[in-house]
Amino acid sequence: MIGNLDTALLQQIWWILASVVGSLFLFLNFVQGGQTLLWQVSGDEDEKSLIINSLGRKWELTFTTLVLFGGALFAAFPKFYATSFGGAYWVWILILFTFIVQAVSYEYRKKPDNFLGAWVYELFLFINGSVGILLIGAAVGTFFTGSNFTLNEYNQVSWTHPLRGLEAAFSLFNLSLGLFLVFNARVLGAMYLVSSIDFSGRPQFEARLRRSCVVSLVCALPFLLYVLISLLLMDGFGFDAAGVVSMVDGKYLANLLAMPIVLGLLLLGLVLVIWGVVMTSFLGGTRGIWFGGLGTVLVGLAVFFTAGFNNTAFYPSKADLQSSLTIYNASSSHYTLTAMTYVALVIPLVLAYIAYVWWLMDARKITTDDIGGRKAY
Repeated sequence: MIGNLDTALLQQIWWILASVVGSLFLFLNFVQGGQTLLWQVSGDEDEKSLIINSLGRKWELTFTTLVLFGGALFAAFPKFYATSFGGAYWVWILILFTFIVQAVSYEYRKKPDNFLGAWVYELFLFINGSVGILLIGAAVGTFFTGSNFTLNEYNQVSWTHPLRGLEAAFSLFNLSLGLFLVFNARVLGAMYLVSSIDFSGRPQFEARLRRSCVVSLVCALPFLLYVLISLLLMDGFGFDAAGVVSMVDGKYLANLLAMPIVLGLLLLGLVLVIWGVVMTSFLGGTRGIWFGGLGTVLVGLAVFFTAGFNNTAFYPSKADLQSSLTIYNASSSHYTLTAMTYVALVIPLVLAYIAYVWWLMDARKITTDDIGGRKAY
């Protein structure tokens, strides 16, 4: 059955699957967001340890999802993987470095005879949650603003900017998208910590977390508005039936109007994030993370779908329009896509297992009794 699917349909299916994984990664950035709140909301060492140990139960999920996202792109769209990772390698090396120091920090922060001191590892966690997420947002922004590369007839990539991808962070659109993701991660981080920590005897700690949730949303709004307005007004990279890429006036606005479901995902996602903040900051709820998390996933899907569907180049080249990548010219062969689709049938089972383990870990809220054991972070 799957083997009889048209190549174009398989390419679209795998863009959807990659978008789902990428959007789940954006949700799991609540770990990174919570890390940036560490010094802001904790009043003493016990509160700091409560935050780190609460996030420490989930940090592997974020890194694993990032690797899975890269793996899905490598298998389904190898030309994009080779072009971006082979050309813009400085930005990806820096992103991966921030995640490496995150892993090291959770492992060694409380080790005996830690000569660097806990403060250094806490700084690493802040860098991962701020610089790492900002650069990821800037990299995603290039799906709309374009990158500085050319491909020759053998698909060899030449990067035309000496910063090798880091130049993306100097675009106001890309930077605004990155900063929005940083503050949105802080919103999600505050929501998750409110849901996972037992605040018995620490009402001020709880109040600081709930207040930080709405403060982070307020900080995110200017960057979100700039990104949305720019997206609706900017020219985009479209291609015709022959695969010729050209600049199209109002391309991304046209995409949203041509795909009302995608526009609906965007609007519903934003409403859910705001509702999660209202629940957490004003109504005293502890389940805002699920509304904010689902909303973040829906917004992420809308962003990826707008960038890749409706005859749009999802990785455009500013240096040479015809080098731009689409989900059709950057994908694997029909055979590879078919084999991968059979493997993807087990994804629901994996997701069910992850949900079960998540439920077990969060069945009981973390307390101060949990932060002094051998496995404490």
